[in-house]
Amino acid sequence: MTKKPLNYSDYLRLEDILNSQKLKSAERGTPAHDEMLFIIIHQVYELWFKQVIHELDSVLGIFGKATVVESDVSLAVSRLDRIIEIQKVLIDQVRVLETMTAMDFLEFRDDLFPSSGFQSAQFRLLENKLGLPKNNRINYGRENYKSAIIDKEKEKVERSENERSLFALLENWLERTPFLSFEGFDFWEQYSVAVRSMLSKEKEVIKSNPNYSEEDIDYHLLEHERAVDSFEAMIDPKKHNELIEKHKKRLSHQATQAALLIFLYRDEPILHSPFNFLSRLMDMDELFTTWRQRHAIMVRRMIGAKIGTGGSSGHAYLKATAERYKVFAELADLSTFFIPRSALPELPEHIKQNLGYHFKS
Repeated sequence: MTKKPLNYSDYLRLEDILNSQKLKSAERGTPAHDEMLFIIIHQVYELWFKQVIHELDSVLGIFGKATVVESDVSLAVSRLDRIIEIQKVLIDQVRVLETMTAMDFLEFRDDLFPSSGFQSAQFRLLENKLGLPKNNRINYGRENYKSAIIDKEKEKVERSENERSLFALLENWLERTPFLSFEGFDFWEQYSVAVRSMLSKEKEVIKSNPNYSEEDIDYHLLEHERAVDSFEAMIDPKKHNELIEKHKKRLSHQATQAALLIFLYRDEPILHSPFNFLSRLMDMDELFTTWRQRHAIMVRRMIGAKIGTGGSSGHAYLKATAERYKVFAELADLSTFFIPRSALPELPEHIKQNLGYHFKS
């Protein structure tokens, strides 16, 4: 039997895809022109979410191994690079949706009740795979976030809550990083002296700034004190663990120190890939925040202070998630303790040898 040649349309299942836009407004006899755009934009979002999850699962597989070799870290970076480019497309799609005016949206908005973008099981799954903690979630109206998801998709989302997230795997990987053992060299003592000196100078700059009012000085001194407390917690495991218990930190003390060392000594050859990996995690976090912010602004323009079609607080809910749903913020916060390269403790030659490409565990 002769096999039928593969056709472009058949391969992409275009008949299924291009016939999946069913206008609810048409069901009442008055099809709204812009509902087609609204449907296609959200269908494309879901396709991109599927691709992001596909890439993320690959990264989870890499870091779920007992041993993560350097070449695999580079592969994970390339996967995250792809996710980042997709995120940029997701943000740009908001601009396309904004070509629809608020009045255009009202032509079919009532037909959408009680559906909502909040019900996207893929996006909830993505958040869980990244490591968004349950206690950080904002309720859907007065209900748990999973209450909005249809039953056949809810099981997968619930299962993801108990699987190891990227945050958890990152922490484990940092904790067992082999090249962070500085035999015979007290890095932290020397580094602490340099940072305390920097923080002391910053305090004097705040107190003597002629452009600050007394209120400004008090505010900045309070922020500075928080930075000092955070630094001392990074040095002292007991203080760090107290902050974890208070839900002010998530990353373990050992993992935090490992991440900081990677940032500080990123010019060492074997730390290039780990540094790029941590940087991509922060990029990804920032881009999801940007997407949520752009979405919130668009919703404000479209519906003002109205509630969302699914019963959420609309713009207020989206704005709150942009502020709160940050998985890797602790990595970004480590820049508080960066010091100039010239002030970094110089590594002994035998340690620099271990951080070269000829490193052996």
